[in-house]
Amino acid sequence: MVVLVKPSPQLGSKAMDGNQHKVEANVLLLGAENVGKSALTVRFLTRRFIGEYGDIESIYSHIDKTDGREIALNIWDSLYPQSCETTESISDKQLQWADGVILVYSICDRSSFEVVRQQVQLIRQSRKLSASTPIIIVGNKRDLLHQRAVSSEEGRLFALSADCGFFEISAAETYHGVLLVFHEILDLIKESRALKKGMVGIKGIVRSVSAVFGKKRE
Repeated sequence: MVVLVKPSPQLGSKAMDGNQHKVEANVLLLGAENVGKSALTVRFLTRRFIGEYGDIESIYSHIDKTDGREIALNIWDSLYPQSCETTESISDKQLQWADGVILVYSICDRSSFEVVRQQVQLIRQSRKLSASTPIIIVGNKRDLLHQRAVSSEEGRLFALSADCGFFEISAAETYHGVLLVFHEILDLIKESRALKKGMVGIKGIVRSVSAVFGKKRE
């Protein structure tokens, strides 16, 4: 089941009326169950930490402001069914929807890290997601260092090899680390869109030059 969570209508309408330059960004959260995906999302949206969640897949909407521009941020907090294969854990619909992806694992659970490894591989192999779409890997539950099963270095090196961003945080202990993750994915999405616009402009120039020189040859 997917639950759409939106801000109150009054806040939403004010944001729409007050700024004609609002940008929309879709962020997909992936990873195994019990790694803190929902806690990460709710911590970002409300600054509060809630540790227990049911098996509910949710899409949250949030209005943020960066560099004087309003951003309508949609966060798809995905569900990882225990009974499914990793290859079935990401749908084409999710990848087509996403402007950026955050993959979360628990530093206390090596199997959750392996799920992230496999999901990154699936994303890279998929043709449903642009190669320029930013991906960030997050090691959560840093507050439980005495239970650590995945080192910071291993997580960082894997992210580097997969051309992904990397953070290790504790959604339970601090809001600031969570905020950094979401602001970084927003910055990367903006860079990705600027790059795509630049490539479109370059292709247009190349076509124009080709047309001019083609005519001269005739």
